[in-house]
Amino acid sequence: MQHPQEDYLPSLLTATPFEGRQLAITLARKTIGTIQPDASIRQQLRDSYANDTAQLIASAQVVAVEFQTIAQANNYWKKTSNP
Repeated sequence: MQHPQEDYLPSLLTATPFEGRQLAITLARKTIGTIQPDASIRQQLRDSYANDTAQLIASAQVVAVEFQTIAQANNYWKKTSNP
């Protein structure tokens, strides 16, 4: 039996770039949780990537791609923050 999934993404629209970045981090974390659903395995792997700069940079790139998607969805915050 599958558990109903939480709707953590009702919209890509955010009020500010900061909220957009927070959403990007959430998306990246949820993606990792979906790819590796076993929390104990993810916990075991943390020490490996926490000490590997290449893996940390790769993680930051995933967040950057998610943030780019959110920024586009927000029409780059409609350029209203720059009068």
